Amino acid sequence: MSDQTLSLPVAVSAAWLRDHRDEIVLVDSRWYLDGRSGREAHLNGHIPGAVHADVDTDLAAPASDEGGRHPLPAAADLARTLGRLGIGDHSAVVVYDDANGSVAARLVWMLRVLGTPAAFLDGGLQAWSGELERGEVRAEPVHRTAFPWPADRIVGTEELQRELADPDQLLLDARVHGRFTGEEPAPVDARAGHIPGARSAAWPANLAPDGLLASPEVLRERFAALGADTAGTVTAYCGSGVTACHDLLALEHAGFTHTRLYPGSWSRWGGDDSLPLETGDPLA
Repeated sequence: MSDQTLSLPVAVSAAWLRDHRDEIVLVDSRWYLDGRSGREAHLNGHIPGAVHADVDTDLAAPASDEGGRHPLPAAADLARTLGRLGIGDHSAVVVYDDANGSVAARLVWMLRVLGTPAAFLDGGLQAWSGELERGEVRAEPVHRTAFPWPADRIVGTEELQRELADPDQLLLDARVHGRFTGEEPAPVDARAGHIPGARSAAWPANLAPDGLLASPEVLRERFAALGADTAGTVTAYCGSGVTACHDLLALEHAGFTHTRLYPGSWSRWGGDDSLPLETGDPLA
């Protein structure tokens, strides 16, 4: 899909970004679950040259009962969006947010599974010590080929339901622990709890004490303790398929390769009263 020679890890430092700024497309993906406007935040100050991508309108199809709050966009729609943002077939991309990569991970994961070199800015906007610029950034539109989502990197609700009793399948919930147990559900959750058999893998635990992505060794130990080292496939979900991508990138950073996203996540599963759920933490 790409002959781009610039190879990217899942995360890059601010120093790396300064040295390679002219070689990548820079994307500001700030977005807030509480309803604040990521676009307004972008207009009020962003890393120079960064274009803005909105989770709701650019990186997801319209919300639905069947797809959840943030279904993956159709291939043709995503290609048009990426082309508008200046991301072509041979681009390399760095994405940042102000939430330790938990939002930026969505676009980074999407691009990486489609074969495009992409990384998030480790530490996010807070790690950038340079000046910010204000106002709109319009990229020069480019051609982007519409690539289908790889079937082995995503899973739908019906297939996931059939796999719940399969010991070869590991299901990780990237939401904070209180939402996993059902003790602290978010207002956007239709029901409290988690998918039966899932294990809590809250995305903030992917970070070192300094707020940067933990080392591959630390992350491998973390996910191995959850069963990733013996599972045939590891599937991640969260509230709506955003922070789950942080778990998936952390898994890749740790060396795990057979991973998938459940895009509908809890917004799809928890919103369907016919589907089972569990509360509490079986490993606690």
